[in-house]
Amino acid sequence: MQVLHILREKGREVVTIAADATLSEASRLLARRRIGALVVYGEDGGLAGILSERDVVRALSDESVAALARPVSAFMTRDVQTCCEIDSVDELMEVMTNNRFRHVPVVEDARIVGIISIGDVVKTRIEETVREAETLREYIVAR
Repeated sequence: MQVLHILREKGREVVTIAADATLSEASRLLARRRIGALVVYGEDGGLAGILSERDVVRALSDESVAALARPVSAFMTRDVQTCCEIDSVDELMEVMTNNRFRHVPVVEDARIVGIISIGDVVKTRIEETVREAETLREYIVAR
């Protein structure tokens, strides 16, 4: 199965925030949208980084409430791992597990076309496993 299949199911909406927005604004957006990460765009509109809930917690731990007035760019992850639609879900799961991150933007032709979370990957793998089990049961019953 490919990343494209996940995007077909979940949709392609990507919630973004400007690099100069405050951490407070980012936190409110994460909470309001009930998501775990925001894609951060720079002045040129391109991918500048990603801000996750973990980044927010680290910022608050390091700087207390003063962090909330600082820009997202001070706390975001700049070296963002991306994937493309034709990447396999198995490969993506391995990359996410080995690198210990839970959100990966999907990029095609230098444009962000979606975002995949570890929850999306797990859900897809469970559905795939259930389908395989049902197919095997049907095969056994038909014999």
